[in-house]
Amino acid sequence: MADAAKLDVDEAPPPKKGKKGLLIGLVAMLLLGGGGFFATFSGMLALPFGGDGAESGREEAAHEEEAGPDDPDPVFVAIDPMTVTLGPTARARHLKILVQLEVAPGTEAEVEKLMPRVKDVINSYLQALDEADIDRPAAMTRMRSHLLRRMKIVLGEEGVRDLLITEFILQ
Repeated sequence: MADAAKLDVDEAPPPKKGKKGLLIGLVAMLLLGGGGFFATFSGMLALPFGGDGAESGREEAAHEEEAGPDDPDPVFVAIDPMTVTLGPTARARHLKILVQLEVAPGTEAEVEKLMPRVKDVINSYLQALDEADIDRPAAMTRMRSHLLRRMKIVLGEEGVRDLLITEFILQ
């Protein structure tokens, strides 16, 4: 019996050390992370991607000046009215929409040349909508932003400045 008690004592795990090392590691990690964030946020340390913060800010300001809403001569390209059939469970059976694109001056011919692709993208997006997507309070804003993003993919970032929904009828 004495031998069994001696074996149990020998096999027992050593007592746990305190969590002091873990706590010191966490505090050091937080300090280093906070210092890195501050250095990056304040501009003392540049990120390896995205360029210099001040330089990109100047580029954004120049782009806003170029394509601002105060542009004296905006150029719009109208897209023919489109009627899309909604799903079988929708209260309204059809959606009629009229869209105009604000484009950079001189790119109207390019946009006209790509009009079949533009219509296809708009049609594909609208047919994928549910009735719940249209009934939401912010539906127009959301649809407009989704369509604009798709137009920029098709026509290029520089080609499209804005997308306007000038007619929206549920029948």
